[in-house]
Formats: sequence, structure tokens, C-alpha cells
Amino acid sequence: MVRGVMNALQSALAALRNRAAATPEQVRKRAFAILFVVSVTTAVGNNGMQSVLPAIGRQIGIPDPMVTAIYSLSALLWAMSSPFWAKASDQRGRKPLILLGLGGFVVSMIACGAVVSAGARHMATPMIIFVFFLLARALFGLFGSAANPASQAYIADQTTREQRTQSMSTLAGAFGLGTIFGPLAAAMFVLPIVGLSGPMFAFALIAAVVMFVVLRWLPESHPVKADTEAAPTTIKPMKSGPFWMDPRLRPFLIYGFLASTCQTAMIQMLGFLIIDKVHLSPLAALDYLKMAMMTGAIAGLMAQWGLIRMFRMSPRDLLRWGAALGCAGSVIMVFSPDYWTLVIAYTVSSLGFAFTRPGFTAGASLSVDQPEQAAAAGAIAAVNGLNVILAPLFLLLYERVRPGPFVVSALILAGLTIYAFANSSLRNVSDGATSEDEATESMLEKSDEGAV
Repeated sequence: MVRGVMNALQSALAALRNRAAATPEQVRKRAFAILFVVSVTTAVGNNGMQSVLPAIGRQIGIPDPMVTAIYSLSALLWAMSSPFWAKASDQRGRKPLILLGLGGFVVSMIACGAVVSAGARHMATPMIIFVFFLLARALFGLFGSAANPASQAYIADQTTREQRTQSMSTLAGAFGLGTIFGPLAAAMFVLPIVGLSGPMFAFALIAAVVMFVVLRWLPESHPVKADTEAAPTTIKPMKSGPFWMDPRLRPFLIYGFLASTCQTAMIQMLGFLIIDKVHLSPLAALDYLKMAMMTGAIAGLMAQWGLIRMFRMSPRDLLRWGAALGCAGSVIMVFSPDYWTLVIAYTVSSLGFAFTRPGFTAGASLSVDQPEQAAAAGAIAAVNGLNVILAPLFLLLYERVRPGPFVVSALILAGLTIYAFANSSLRNVSDGATSEDEATESMLEKSDEGAV
């Protein structure tokens, strides 16, 4: 799998060597290929680290809720800094912010690897290791958050409103691809000398290579100053003040926050749930966790790269089907008697969450004007970061009532299904979108970019 990513990167580099003779459309596709590799790299690193985090915590002796709390400070900083970086991308350009985000990822991974290595060697007490781990991960939340809104805004700069749902879906597919490669790569890099810190050092090295690719070959994209696709009176300007007060974005942010909270809680609890279900040591349970995460990721990729395009699903369709399938997966999880039923439940819920993410991301993008894309992207990035803060609460509930978190998730997602039908903004989001037009060609088809 890692070899496949490297081959894709080499193919993308080979294509970029011919950039002088490339047409504007080819340049655009190649830029999207690089952005996709950026998203895959960070997703692989974050999901790989997340897959070994339960084993790290139990090996070092950090309590389970505190293990999930390592992500919470980073998530809070992500939520606070994303709107700032989105605004900065309007002023300084998209490319510098993407580079800053990758740099934050590299430094954070190196620091996390060093802390885990020290903890495995018992160079400090578990509480001291926890504090340093918390701070090392926080570097990603503070600086790594620059890349996400800048990448989304870059795509918005280069696409029409008709292309945006498909493009956002493709970018969101990097999350599912990272869920496949992350656990596999993490298990591969757990080596005798470096142990559980090995994956973090490896991910930092890969991200440094991608950072060079961005620096050398990604064209700059500047914000669009005026909307040429809609009359000025068709879309109200974004109100000054906090982004959550804007009535156009608020329904999508509410939906996105709650759906992402359920997804994050399920992902972060999965490792602990599998360790407890199979009754093996944390290291021995890694293979079971890898299988579950891969199955869920394949379902997500099938949705984002197959079903969405095959059925020309609009954001409205994604919002409804996503919440309903996520609810069904949570209900199955409540009653799962064994490991394989758990895998089925996680797969169904992953299919649903693969619809919700591009649904509320593209919906928010389509609800605002072109010059406001960076602000909308920053709002979505903040929502995606802020929801992680609640994950320790789900784990605390899990320790007291095992089915409790999944019952809560099922109720939330059932409510979101109703909300997607009842709210006028969510119900009418497909107006002016692309559900009837022919889907655009995938920006990363193997014959063109060599990136899949």
C-alpha cells in the first residue's frame, strides 16, 4: 500500500515535468493531484497515529480517556486557528498556507515520535509523558490546520459551482484513503528499535517529501475577487462577526458538527472496543483494528468515488442518506455480539459518514459567494476540529455503559436525518448545484495523473 502511494507520487512528478507544454486544464488537474496527495499524506499520518494510539496509551500506562484527550487540545487549537489561516490564505495566497500546514504536521509528528519513544523507555512517569504528548500533538492543531482551508479554497478558486460537489467529494475521499493506508503503514513501521514511535517518524519523512513537491510544483492560486456565476443579488454577503452567526452557513455547521462528533467518537473508540472485544494484548489487537478500519475505509471510498458519481448525488441526497446510514451502523454496533458484527456495523456507519462529509462541505461552499469561499472553508475546518473535544466524554460513557456511546450516536444521527428533511437550507441546497449535469471527470484518474 505504501509502495502504491510512492508510485502515485512518482507518476505525478513525471507528469509535472511536462508542465511547460501543458494546457491550463492539465495544469489545473495536476494541481488538484498535488492537493490530493497533500490530503492523503496528512490523513495517512493522522489515521495511522490514531490506530496505534490505544496501544501506546496502554503500553505507557496513560488512562484511556486521557489518550483520547491528546487529540482534544489539538482539536481546540484547530478550531480556533482555522478561520485565521483561512483569512490569511486570502491575503497571502493558498500555497504558503498549504506549506505551513505541512510543516506543522512534520514538526508535530517528529515531536510525538520522540515523546512516545521516551515513554516506551520509561524515561518519565506516564503523566509527564502525557503532558508532552499533548503539547506535541497541539503543534499540529495550531499550524497543521493551515493546509485544510487553503486546499478547499484552492479548489473553489479553480472550479465552477457545477464542478464543486464532485471536487469536494474527491478531496474528502483522501480521508477514506488515509484510513486504509494509515493503519497498514503504522503496522509496517512498528519496528524493533523505534517500536510504536516508528510510524510517526516515517509519516514525518513522507510529509517532508510532499512539502518539497508543493514548494517546487504547485502553482499559486489567488482568491477570486468577484462572482461571475451568479448575480450579486442572488446571494447575500456574509455577515461580519462569528461564522456560526451567518444564517446561510449555520445549518451546515450544525449538521457537520454533530455528524463529525459521532464519526470521531466511533473512530476513537474503535481501538479500545476491539481490544476489549477480542481479549488480546494491545499490540496483538492491532491486526484486528487494521482489518476493521480498512473495511470501513473501502466502504467510504466506494461511496465517495463510486456511488456519488454513479447516481449524481447532490449535497441534499448526501445529507439525508449519510445520517440515515450512520444511524443504522450505530444501532448495529449497540447489539453487536462479536468482532465480525462490529466490523459490519463500522462499515455501514463509514458508508454513511462518507456521504455526510462531502454533503455538508459542498453544501456550505455552494451557499456562499465565490469571494467568501475561504471563510466558509475555515468554518468547516473549525467544525471538523472542534468536534474532537467531545470524544473523551464518549469514552467515559463507554467505560461505564458499553453500549451508551452508540445509543447516543444513533439518536443524534436519527435527529440529523429528520433535520436534513425539515430544514429549508438543507432541503434546498441542491438548487443551482449539479445533480442534473454530467459529472466532471475525476481529477485523479490513473491514465492522466497516475495518482490512484
